[in-house]
Parts: sequence; C-alpha cells; structure tokens
Amino acid sequence: MAHRLLLCVLPASILFPAAPCRADASTGRALRVRSDFPGGSGEVVRIDQAERLVRIRPARHPGKGWTCWWYVELAGIEPGQTVTVEVEGGVWAWPERASFSLDNRTWQHTAKARRLPGPDGKKTVALAYCQKVAADRAWFAWGPPYLPEHARALIARAERACPGAKGFELCRTREGRPVPALRVRPPVPKGAAGRGVWVQARQHAWESGSSWVCEGFAEWLVSDDPAAAALRAAAEVHVVPIMDVDNVVRGAGGKGQEPRDHNRDWCAEPHWPSVAAATARIRKLAAARRFDVFVDLHNPGAGDREPFFYVPPADEMAPTQRDNLKQFLTDVRAAMTGPFAFRGLTRVSGRNYDKNYKRISKNWVTDHTGAHVVAVTLETAWNTPHSTPSHYCRVGRDLGRGIARFLLRTTP
Repeated sequence: MAHRLLLCVLPASILFPAAPCRADASTGRALRVRSDFPGGSGEVVRIDQAERLVRIRPARHPGKGWTCWWYVELAGIEPGQTVTVEVEGGVWAWPERASFSLDNRTWQHTAKARRLPGPDGKKTVALAYCQKVAADRAWFAWGPPYLPEHARALIARAERACPGAKGFELCRTREGRPVPALRVRPPVPKGAAGRGVWVQARQHAWESGSSWVCEGFAEWLVSDDPAAAALRAAAEVHVVPIMDVDNVVRGAGGKGQEPRDHNRDWCAEPHWPSVAAATARIRKLAAARRFDVFVDLHNPGAGDREPFFYVPPADEMAPTQRDNLKQFLTDVRAAMTGPFAFRGLTRVSGRNYDKNYKRISKNWVTDHTGAHVVAVTLETAWNTPHSTPSHYCRVGRDLGRGIARFLLRTTP
C-alpha cells in the first residue's frame, strides 16, 4: 500500500461469514511449523495435534514496519488430511483467502476464511483457514510470496528472451544484499533524446502482489507481442521487482518502518540505498531527455477490490503533465481489462493527505524530472478471489500495453 487509507470497516461477520471447518482425526504424525527461511514469518501461539490445527501470528520485527505478513511451512500432515491454520494479528494480516502451496512454488487460494470471535462473541480475534492437503507438508502465506530468487530468475529469463535485456545490480542494501534490476535498451544513438520508462515494486515489503504485477510487466516487455517490440524499440525501460529487499527476506512488513519507509524516503538525502540509486538514475535519465513514465507498484487496503492509481495534485503538475496524465489513464483503461479491470478510479495524495507527501516517489518524480513526465502509483487489490500470481501478472501485461499505447502516440 503506497499511502494511508481511511477504511470503512464492515463487521467481520459480513466479510468472513462463519462456515464449518472440520479437521480430520490425528494419525499420529505431529504437526510442525517453521518459518526460518527467506521471507518466512510466523510465531506459533499453539498447536492442537488432535484437531490438526495450528495458531500463529505474524512475527514481530520492532522498527521494521507493520506486523501483518506471515508465511510458514506446515509439516507432519497425513496426505489427504484437512488442516486448519488460525491467524491472529488484525485486519491487515487477514486476507479473506490465504495462499497455500504444496511445493513452495505454485500458489493457490484456500477456501474463504472463518472468523473466530473472542469471549464477548463479537470482536474477531483470529481467522481460520481450512485446507485439505494432498501431501505431507504445505506452505501457507498472507499472499503469494515473491523473493529475490524470483527476481533473479525473471531477469535471467528476460536476458535469454531478448537481446536488448540486461540484468544489473541497482545497489546493495544497508544489510549488504543485492537489489536485482532489469534494463531493456533501444537502438538509440548515444547522446540522442529518446523515451524512458521506470517500473518498480515492493517499496512496502508485505505487498507481495506488486512484485507479481512487476513480473508480468517484465515478461510482457521481452515477449513477441508487437506492442512490446514497439516499446522496446522506442524506450529505455528499467524494472525493479523488489525495492525493500532486506524486509522481504526478513519477513517484515516494511510499511511505516523507522526512520521512514521507502515510499517516504524520496528526498535529497535518502536513507535507503535503493531509493538513492533510483533517484540518481532517474535524474540522469531526465537530464539526458530520456524519461517519460514512472510507475510505482503497490497493494492497497483490504476493502479495495479493483485497481486504481494514486496521482499527484493537479495544481502541482505542469499543464503538459496534466494532459499527458489524462491520456495515460485513458490508454491504460483501454488496455487493462479482465478480472482486474481499471475503470478510471484515481486518488490524489497531496498536501492534505500527508505532511511528507513530497517524499512520496511519484510526487518526487513529478517535481524533479521533465514537465511532461507521467508519474503514478498503481494499486492492485490483494483481497479478492482474483488476487493470484496469474491475475497479478495479467495486470502487469495490461499495464505494459497501456504504457506502449501512450508513449507511441505522444511526442517525445
């Protein structure tokens, strides 16, 4: 989620209607829970072997952002048995459907969660996810995990698919980890003006769906789609699937971390190396007249069920920027169809929204590049039946087609 939201919270009984969840009797295998792997998060509250049930809460990482991300391995399952994972933690930790996998690679949804009321019978204290498992172990998570290994594999595939695609290291994090990135360059003579696009994801580590959207965009970009080929020929495109690598690996939320999160760090002296590297490269591209579009990818609040864009305040954009933004949104709306159709919804993040709104990435880009540049934040809903890797990737492909429509119709 890129920004603070005011949510109208519906009663839990409406969002998560009660449904029976019957666990199979224990077969003697002891259920075991672990999260000591990259991206893992989960503190065990209790395990009921007879009921084949575990209760967890997201791991706490003081100073590292919201406590909402969870991702655990559950072993000791009798194949064909139904197990229950109960999760504490509040609305941000409670998707209506959790993600689960039998191989830690291919992810699908559980059934809709069942709410568990507290002693007063009203307030929800946990959600129960019940799933029949056809293996001796399974992985359960808030959403489909996306780790640096996914980004590296994506970049390797892109390099094989497209001669103009080249992976590079954006920077090293404060904890020494590489930040993988991809650049696709057009055949433009050195020193000549050209077009430029920057797409990045995961300034907030828990928003894993944004990285899947980014993956879909990158895969489309190096594909044989004529629109992708046209964009590659016209624009230099940079793609960063994960900005906050440290918190993704740690399994922390990242949103609201100290001293500030990545999406409030776009300033003259950024705290986070990935923001410093991104701003430096974007300044250089803009100075060389090779920068036109910036898209920061996020996931929004639990109650948002369709994609929308955060846009800069209209009175702080140049006239050409306002015109280009309108055309950009029109072109993306024509391209972004399917389960996650963009219907034109936008929200403004300006001076009345956040006192540090100038440090938000898209606002910084608006202020520090050309008077024609379009800079936006795309929020893709995470709490729907369609919030899966395949549908997220389609959003990325559709976004790419929209960017191509926009750039190829406008003047550099």
